[in-house]
This record gives sequence, C-alpha cells and structure tokens, in this order.
Amino acid sequence: MRRSSVSLLFSVMLLATSLSVVAQTTASPSSGMDGYPKRPVKLVVPYPPGGGADTLARLVAAKMALKINQPVVIENKPGGNTAIASEYVANQPADGYTLLYVASSFTINPSLYKLRYSTQKDFAPIALVAQVPLIIISNKDVTISSTTDLIAAAKKTPGQITYATFGTGSPVHMAAELFQVMTDTKLLHVPYKGSAPGLTDLVGGQVNLAFSSIEPALALMRSDKVRPIAVTTARRIAAAPDVPTVAEIVPGFEAIGWNGIVAPAATSRDVVNYLNAVINEVVQDPELAAKFASQGVEVDLKTPETFTAMINSELSKWAALVKKVGIHADD
Repeated sequence: MRRSSVSLLFSVMLLATSLSVVAQTTASPSSGMDGYPKRPVKLVVPYPPGGGADTLARLVAAKMALKINQPVVIENKPGGNTAIASEYVANQPADGYTLLYVASSFTINPSLYKLRYSTQKDFAPIALVAQVPLIIISNKDVTISSTTDLIAAAKKTPGQITYATFGTGSPVHMAAELFQVMTDTKLLHVPYKGSAPGLTDLVGGQVNLAFSSIEPALALMRSDKVRPIAVTTARRIAAAPDVPTVAEIVPGFEAIGWNGIVAPAATSRDVVNYLNAVINEVVQDPELAAKFASQGVEVDLKTPETFTAMINSELSKWAALVKKVGIHADD
C-alpha cells in the first residue's frame, strides 16, 4: 500500500475513533455539552421551605450536584399559587443554569388564573421526578369504608358528606371534582390552607373525608387514625398495596399528583437531554429511591418528549373539568 493511502486510512480511523468518543461522552450523564455546567445551577422551588415538594426538590438537587460536579442551589420563591416562581423562570436566560421545580398545579393553574406566561410556550419540560399518589381517607367514625360505600352514601345524601382538601384548585380538589363528575355524586368541599389543618379536622371528626396526597395520609393510616378508602392512581401503589384504586369501581378514573423539572423554552436540546439523563439516573439512586418509597412517592421515568406529552394531556384534562364544573379559584 502506498504511503499516502496508509496516511489517509490512519486519518480516517483516527477521526472515527474521535467521533465515537464524542458520541459516548454526550450520551453520558457524567458530562454536559461544551463543558456545561461550568458554574452552579439554580433550581427554583415555588413553595416555602419544608413542604413535601420542597423536600423532594432538595433530595434531588443534592444528588444532581454529585452527578454534574457543580452545586445545585435551591431558591424558594413561593406565592401566587406557584405563578411568581414560574413567571420568574420563564424570563430567565435559557442557558440551563436556572431551572424550575414544578408540580401538578403547573397544569391546573392555566385553567384557573390569568397568567403572564404560557405553560406550553415558555418552558421546555426536562424530566418527571416522581408521581405523588393521591388518596381518599375517612374519619374512623364514618361508616364509609370503600368507594362503593362512598358512592352509595353520596347518592343517598347529596351535598351532605364533607371532604377536606388543601385548597381550591389544588390537585386533590381537582381529583374530588373528577370523582363527582364520573360517579354523578355531590359532596361538600371544605378547603383548608394546607394539608395539616384539614387532616387534623378529619381526625377530630369536623369533616367526614379528605382527598389527600399520600405522604401525610400514610402517617395517619399507620397510626390507625384514619381509614383509607381508595387511591386515585390507575394502579395500586407500593406504599399501600392493600388499598384499592377508585378505578376498580369507576373504570377510567385517574388523578395523579406529580413533581418535575422544566427550563426556559429556548434551552438547547442538548442541555435538556443531558439533564434528563442526569435526573433519571438520580431518581433511581438506591438511597433516594428508598426515601421516595417511605413517603409513598413513585418513580416513573420519562424522556423530555413523553414528559411534554404528559403535561399537555394534564392541561387538556383539567381545562375540560374546570369548564364543565365551573370551578373558580376563589371558591
């Protein structure tokens, strides 16, 4: 073989090897694009410190920091039913250094409020952190122990069975409204400012039922202070496998709580995919998975595309329900 041909062949092989290394690097969550991230990443949480979503966000941020070799700094921006933080992040540079931690209200708020941002146009969904199952629980003195009992009692005494939620327009309130629509029943909503006062009144007998997120309900269930009726997820959950789903009696019923992470809309696809890989790896970390499980939270890995599809589906679902029922944020 002539010297020039050997030289050309060597150059082609060297280029192929280089491209292979680059491809492996960009596909791995251990390294970002063009050196990203080169400085700390800010994760904006639209809730006060100490709540359920804030706790999960901090657990995820700590693990993300180890993967990306940069601090992931939590910045709490509560207020406006999460709208203040959302609007802030929507207007930040789309460079991957400011992210927004979102929950179910991200897809409910557009149907209830006039927002100065678009959930669909101003954000790039990155990853679903976890599903947060919702559950119906009752006071132990109430003679309702199943979905069938609840439907029968509600039809017998329409508008008289009271249920607590942690606020009008909250995910649990929307779950309750969906339940009433799909079962042709009428319950009496008693909204509280937060889950703790509502659950305290439930245990004390001031309300009959509560539609609750799973974390605070589990502690009351384990201490035998409330009776679990049903979870609102499509399938039974690992944290309470003996509790049936509403869907076992009402086919097609599903109302889930969830947490996720999004970025400003123009964030590069490479950065979005990189962060998706990081977060999906983090939520499968054995230590974090154990903490999630202890709180009843469940992992459901999604790509940016499937997370986007989920957000769009939730937006349509809750918009239709709000229109049908006529829910107002100040109800």
